[in-house]
Amino acid sequence: MQVQATTPDNVMDRQQISSLQVLTLMLCFLVVAADGFDVASVGYVAPLLKKAWSLSPSQLGPIFGAGLFGLTVGSFLFGPLADRIGRKRVIVISLILFGIGSLACAYAPSPFWLIVLRFATGAGLGGAMPNAITLSSEFSPTRSRALMVTLMFCGFTLGLAFGGAIASILIPSFGWQGVFIFGGLFPLCLTPIVWLFLPESLRFMAGKPRFEREARTVLRRLTGNEDTPLHRVVPEEASADAAQETAVKTLFNKRYRTGTLLLWVAFFCTLWVYYQIASWLPTVITEAGIDAAHAARVGAMLPLGGTIGSLINARLMDRTNPFFVLGGSYAVAAVSIALIGLSINEPLWVYVTVFWAGLGLSGAQTGANVLVAGFYTTAARATGVSWALGVGRVGSIIGSMTGGILLAALHSVSAAFVVFAVPVVIAGAAMLANGWFYRGNPA
Repeated sequence: MQVQATTPDNVMDRQQISSLQVLTLMLCFLVVAADGFDVASVGYVAPLLKKAWSLSPSQLGPIFGAGLFGLTVGSFLFGPLADRIGRKRVIVISLILFGIGSLACAYAPSPFWLIVLRFATGAGLGGAMPNAITLSSEFSPTRSRALMVTLMFCGFTLGLAFGGAIASILIPSFGWQGVFIFGGLFPLCLTPIVWLFLPESLRFMAGKPRFEREARTVLRRLTGNEDTPLHRVVPEEASADAAQETAVKTLFNKRYRTGTLLLWVAFFCTLWVYYQIASWLPTVITEAGIDAAHAARVGAMLPLGGTIGSLINARLMDRTNPFFVLGGSYAVAAVSIALIGLSINEPLWVYVTVFWAGLGLSGAQTGANVLVAGFYTTAARATGVSWALGVGRVGSIIGSMTGGILLAALHSVSAAFVVFAVPVVIAGAAMLANGWFYRGNPA
């Protein structure tokens, strides 16, 4: 009896989602939660570092920036590596490097060494999130890919939310060092679980003889049958030479060049504005005479709106052209951000405008993460996701630095937030242009 061959897409698109697909999404959820915890926790230890080492606000800036810069470098390094050795292996490497780096931060003897170690920690973490997004996308059925990857990415939001709660428990007993120790132990404890139970991508392994045994093991876990021949799907648009391209060259070949550049514009502008607002909104609110506790509650509207916006976008992206869905999300974000400055002295309306800004902007960024994971061919997917996030993180560094400059230069909060909205309009235009160029073959 001849066994009929199958493809990774056929395996993933079965009517019933397998337990292995659910497990993959759950483990990737925990991986991005570690990232979210790191982003949140460093902000909570900043006042303690300032007191312990008598630091000025300007001296704290490099400690924050070092982690972001490390994430950027890690994204550019680990993307091509994942397209060579696999998504799972890079996630494991990232978790180990991130865990060791975070533990070392707890024993930093001076601000200089903490900056160095925060850079190393960020670089180690740089390969985790992009490959968690890539692997989740490759294990999700086409019919609900956007929703499932978005649910996985909610781990990042959970990490942000619990970062403050865990820090508040650890700091009274262990000081700022306890936060970094927990931040190191969590990924290190997660590493053996990921290595033992997280599967490698079938899309990545298909057609590669050195991964044949591992692919059969994953097939058995998915279908109960390891003897089914697995064929690699090559897009009809791909030429014979394309199969020999490196992942980096694929991003800039004739098919993907325009899309790559437009996606980079969108990622750069989105994270620029998000970090600009997240970094400076609490300061603007408190300077308007609102107490710090109220300012914190207003700031919480940004990720809350983003979570809801992400889920709305995910459902729409599974049903229609995702580029146009995200273009609409950016339009909501631009209008809402411009209105924040006008409502800053109105307690109710500032809640509403910040919530809608998060819904549009953060919702669009999460949707863009999902979109880019489905945009590129398998051989360049991890590189495509990692490099887009790397470019976006360059924007985040610029955004966190320029917010104060614009607020000081414009002498008007309402005018500043109108200017803050301009890059969002550019991001939306780039996404709509991509939707037009690739309208016959949406991601």
